[in-house]
Amino acid sequence: MINEKKTLRICSNGHQYYKSSDCPVCPVCEQENRPKEGFLATISAPAKRALEQKGIVTLQQLATFSENEILKLHGMGPSTLPKLRVAMQEAGLSFKKD
Repeated sequence: MINEKKTLRICSNGHQYYKSSDCPVCPVCEQENRPKEGFLATISAPAKRALEQKGIVTLQQLATFSENEILKLHGMGPSTLPKLRVAMQEAGLSFKKD
């Protein structure tokens, strides 16, 4: 196992945390801003950020994209798609066809 050196960081809200990567996201802020309900609450933080950066915050907006378009977003992994499919099916929606 490679021992990565973690560095102390302080976010703009004053939270202190350690990270070994160059990812600028504060884990404390991320947890505080995590949705408590809805489809965004069921997926990982990187996947949630990927959708939000694309302006996708509702299932109706998600339905205007194909699965392939969503998978191409940075932070979106293949394990997220089944969760999104279920949420969309429950709402009577589906991904756009390629």
